[in-house]
Amino acid sequence: MHNIYGYTLEELKSLFSPSFRAKQIYNWLYICYENEFDKMENLPKSLRQELARDYSAKNLDLIKLEESNDGTKKYLFKTFDGHTFESVFLKMKDKKKNENNQVIEGEKYTFCLSSQIGCKVGCTFCFTAKGGFVRDLSVGEIVEQVVILKRDNGLAAHKRVNIVYMGMGEPLHNLANVAKAIKILSELDGLSISARRQTISTSGIAPRIKELGELNLGVQLAISLHAVDDALRSRLMPINKAYNIESIINAVKEFPVDARKRVMFEYLVIKNINDDLNSAKRLLALLNGIKAKVNLILFNPHEGSEFERPEIDRVKKFADFLIQRGLLATIRESKGIDISAACGQLREKENNGNFNVRARKK
Repeated sequence: MHNIYGYTLEELKSLFSPSFRAKQIYNWLYICYENEFDKMENLPKSLRQELARDYSAKNLDLIKLEESNDGTKKYLFKTFDGHTFESVFLKMKDKKKNENNQVIEGEKYTFCLSSQIGCKVGCTFCFTAKGGFVRDLSVGEIVEQVVILKRDNGLAAHKRVNIVYMGMGEPLHNLANVAKAIKILSELDGLSISARRQTISTSGIAPRIKELGELNLGVQLAISLHAVDDALRSRLMPINKAYNIESIINAVKEFPVDARKRVMFEYLVIKNINDDLNSAKRLLALLNGIKAKVNLILFNPHEGSEFERPEIDRVKKFADFLIQRGLLATIRESKGIDISAACGQLREKENNGNFNVRARKK
């Protein structure tokens, strides 16, 4: 049984004749969010039977949903082979209305997608590392996350959303599948999510950053940096021993960046570890000559972690130091802190048998 979400429009055109049937299938899948082939009424009965026999549009089983007071939703999916992984729905901005109660700006949403079940990188601050690595997600499993999040939250097919590959796994360790998913998600006859609205976050696999650039997908790049020297970064992220900061910076300098965009550097701020002004000064020097934006992320504490959340005043001083010297810096607003927000936390709960039913927390 093949996952129907793993096919590009062109691939479906080559599989079904006449070729316009592929557009009809795409319309049902991505515009109507229909996942039952027998309900695709404008398809011939014979084609619906063929689809039902050879393909599946229900590949992920939602087994847990936690909802935060701020509207963040964390989804735990089970795959066909019994493994679990997470996706996150983030409401970034509320709808804006003028004095006449007319909508002048719609809500803004971001979907945080997983690319693997577990992760090989083993960052010491990441809950995903506790579960180890199982396998890559298929193209269809990546794409289906978006369909489910849109359908579950009542978002129209062409409602603009941002996609970030920042969930479980290292996207560049699954580059072929992630790249194809990006193409499917950006298909104009499908969900039409521009590649410019899709961001790949990597722990810094320098050769794969170069490979991603050569694919010329038009996606945005985010680097999980988190430290300004190799000693600390190797402590936080063992992968730094293979791809150190210098190799990552050199790869980023060669990456094709949209003239209107910047490379994002994610910096997880950890209390008394990397939150001092000397670190800010070294970060400024490190990113000199790069069209960069720094996203300061307050560490989200979880059970068993040796690290602590930093003081917000200290983080603000860190950000102000960078901004006053011309480096764009923002402090990421914490989302879902009242639920299992840390990457891999919800999956680990499930693996430990702490729940077995779908639930919402408000």
